[in-house]
Amino acid sequence: MGGTFDPIHYGHLVAAEEARHDFQLDLVLFVPSGQPPHKTDRAITAAKHRYLMTVLATLTNPHFAVSRVDIDRPGPSYTIDTIELLRQQYGPDEEYFFISGADAILELLTWKEPERLLGLCEFIAATRPGFPLTALSETVGQLGEQYGARVHVLTVPALAISSTDVRQRVASGRPIRYLVPETVLYYIEKNGLYRPRVPSPAEEAPPLEGRGDEFTADEAPADEVPAPAPSAARGDAP
Repeated sequence: MGGTFDPIHYGHLVAAEEARHDFQLDLVLFVPSGQPPHKTDRAITAAKHRYLMTVLATLTNPHFAVSRVDIDRPGPSYTIDTIELLRQQYGPDEEYFFISGADAILELLTWKEPERLLGLCEFIAATRPGFPLTALSETVGQLGEQYGARVHVLTVPALAISSTDVRQRVASGRPIRYLVPETVLYYIEKNGLYRPRVPSPAEEAPPLEGRGDEFTADEAPADEVPAPAPSAARGDAP
């Protein structure tokens, strides 16, 4: 299951469990993206946080695991590269299903080497409540006719949750309990994720008055001249 997981929420987990049951999957591997090539309109939370939140959210399900295959390699996280690396790791004879949101499947032909990708794995398009199924059905039919793609539509229980909504709720001080696992909620709170940046006291302090609105070391009063920094021992030098 690929995604930014910024953050992971119950919608992801329910879709993964539904896919595991409906398609008799031995394992659902969550793969947080390192550098998502299609998400350039906003800043992405650091990969280490997204990875750890995903680990915390999936710990209690023995059929779930989390892979670092995308976040440990440099450059954009293209799905074709991910699938090829996983085939090397788990073997080319295994069956591979790529679980993704239905909205991403609509853009599949804009991904890197889509024709080759469609030949390496099957796709599971997980829908959300209110998603336009007509457009999805047309895309699935087109991919099947033109590329022989195997794309399955997965209808998940009515959980209208999105990572965007979770981030916005945190930023505005609204609760996210019961939208994300308790472990993820605790991690977000502990690390201060998704909250508006608060200026430090130094950034809020008014400038000192003097020539040019600031003092140089020579102009500062004697009690404000900074003491020279101690020399670092050679063994402590970076």
